[in-house]
Amino acid sequence: MVDLSSLLQKGRNCCAIARADRVALLVDGEAYFQAFMQACLRAQRSITILAWDFNSKTRLTYADDVGHPPLLGEFLNYLTRRRRRLHINILDWDYPMVFGGDREFSPLYGLSWAPHRRVHMHYDDTHPVSGSHHQKVVVIDEKIAFVGGFDLTCKRWDTPAHDPNEPRRTADNKPYPPFHDLMVLLDGEAASVLADLARTRWLRATGHRLPRTRVDGDAWPREVPIAFENVEVGIACTTPAASDNTEVRDVEQLYLDMIASAKRHIYIENQYFTCRKIGEALAARLREKGGPEIVLVTRLLSHGWLEEMTMHVLRTQLVHLLQTADHEQRFSVYYPHVEGLAPGTCIDVHSKMMAVDDECLRIGSANLSNRSMGLDSECDVLIEARGNEKVRNTIRDFRFALMAEHLNVATEEVARAVEATGSMQKAIAMLNKPDRTLKPLDDLPEYSETIVSTAAWADMEKPVSLDSLVEQFAPELKVEPRRARLWMKIGGTAAIFAGMMLIWRYTPLAEVFTAEAVTQWAADFSGHWWAPLLIILAYTPACVVMFPRPLITLAAVVAFGPYFGFVYALSGIVLAALISYVAGRAFDRDTVRRIAGEKLNRLSHVLQARGLMAMTAVRIVPVAPFVVSSLVAGAIRIRLWHYVAGTLIGMLPGVLAATIFGDQLEAALRDPSQINYWLVGGILALLVGGAVAVRRWFARLDRELPPHPQAEAQGAH
Repeated sequence: MVDLSSLLQKGRNCCAIARADRVALLVDGEAYFQAFMQACLRAQRSITILAWDFNSKTRLTYADDVGHPPLLGEFLNYLTRRRRRLHINILDWDYPMVFGGDREFSPLYGLSWAPHRRVHMHYDDTHPVSGSHHQKVVVIDEKIAFVGGFDLTCKRWDTPAHDPNEPRRTADNKPYPPFHDLMVLLDGEAASVLADLARTRWLRATGHRLPRTRVDGDAWPREVPIAFENVEVGIACTTPAASDNTEVRDVEQLYLDMIASAKRHIYIENQYFTCRKIGEALAARLREKGGPEIVLVTRLLSHGWLEEMTMHVLRTQLVHLLQTADHEQRFSVYYPHVEGLAPGTCIDVHSKMMAVDDECLRIGSANLSNRSMGLDSECDVLIEARGNEKVRNTIRDFRFALMAEHLNVATEEVARAVEATGSMQKAIAMLNKPDRTLKPLDDLPEYSETIVSTAAWADMEKPVSLDSLVEQFAPELKVEPRRARLWMKIGGTAAIFAGMMLIWRYTPLAEVFTAEAVTQWAADFSGHWWAPLLIILAYTPACVVMFPRPLITLAAVVAFGPYFGFVYALSGIVLAALISYVAGRAFDRDTVRRIAGEKLNRLSHVLQARGLMAMTAVRIVPVAPFVVSSLVAGAIRIRLWHYVAGTLIGMLPGVLAATIFGDQLEAALRDPSQINYWLVGGILALLVGGAVAVRRWFARLDRELPPHPQAEAQGAH
């Protein structure tokens, strides 16, 4: 067991331990937005906002006659006009366009909101590819700081009542479901530490240093009640590995230490529950005789089909793990329910908190997901009782208050029920009401290994890079991640195409390969019944002799059009892959090793161990020729469905790109005026941008991968 009196250990499970003179616990959007406004109105020199999302149209209050604008953007401009020495710095995650539908168009262009000249807004793009900046921190005059799960964005405001018919809960004049989240407000040395974190983030993202702020006066909002006074606060972060910073995994270790320290109970509220390490740690406590009671509160539904097929699949897997380990009926998972919600909606539990034995309380931005442990930036705070009975009672009362909100009863009723039954689960059952309660998350479906393996890609634990792939798959291969080599390849490809165009135009071939002739040949070819079969079969010898497969795809698209061309191309690649796989199974392994070379011995080991994920990675970032990796996969008897699915997923982007180019080539041959230069330019930009992004991704790899066992007897014996 971890010594609870010294749970926090700087450098192990937190980046700082600092004193806070005052700490407030803010539940739900109405309380947080009100406290934020009050604190900002007291700001003198600086307000710094770190955000996953920021929306200037966020409505902060519905009260009348507050004396200031109710919308966030107008409110911030109002503050700077009110105090001429005040500067507001907003650092928002530079999100991918896939998230654009739910976000405000960048205020930097002045179309949705024109920031005041002393409101400085920047987008932080220093995260790894597929990662995000997920910290939610607001620092005011370096005197006070908010930290937790709330972003200053739309669809966050709500009251603890979570009324299904709340008329004020709208965004863009459309209602949204109830939303539940938590935020901490603190001051003192702890606020100064968070101010340093914000300055570091700003410097890395913008290249400019924020000046330190020294002001007199108290920025604490007077109407916000104080929960704790004069307590030690641990600040835990996740920082993914990158070229300019070292990986930090305080968030993960603190979760593990808290779980290990529990003696009586663990109460958790979290948006996600997909982290395998956390799930296994909780399962280990459930297997113990007389271990702690564990209650998990999460949301019922997902945000869209993609999340449902990824994060909810992984959550179901972990819940089954804990239920299997729960021999003494000490684990329950619930979701808050209220009658009258629109179909397909639920109370959106967005909070990230954990309370253990009423000895420690943790609130922050980190989900119980793999990506929050190592891929996304996160920031949590922990408050410990350390023998202080007043602090312990406050933690207990806060836990009961959260349960009471979900059960729609008074906090005192929860306290009496828990005392009478000796169990949170029994108290929840005792206080159950049909219209508002905590319902068990049961009747969860069983998912196949295929679905679980595919879903894991949505919740990666750390950045992936070419060097890390090579380190895992083929450590003897030397990869030069220099950008110059990338541009040499791009330039060489462009030169080849330019040379082909010159030869076509200025040599006798111009008289033979006319547009009319080429299109006629394509039409004649596609008219034969055996033409599709020939295209499909052509990929197999092309893979063996390493003939460029995209040229066959181009020919297929010109002859058969983009749809059938795409189908024939993908079918041909899969057929070539299957033939190579069968050949690998037929050959003896010494023969395959001689073909593949000694440098790919470890590739065989990892393919065998990691199946679908490894096969997909090899197809996306080929560390060996197509036929070589196919033969190795067959020789080591990788599962056929892993092999086929990995090939399909990994080859899909390249085939799509070749199909689009082929379609435009066919349009140019028939009528040059029909070519869509915007589409061609966009695809080229995506390819070049993707290549640059991949190189950037590669440069931020984790160079301290754990050692992998060597393949058996120097290869696939």
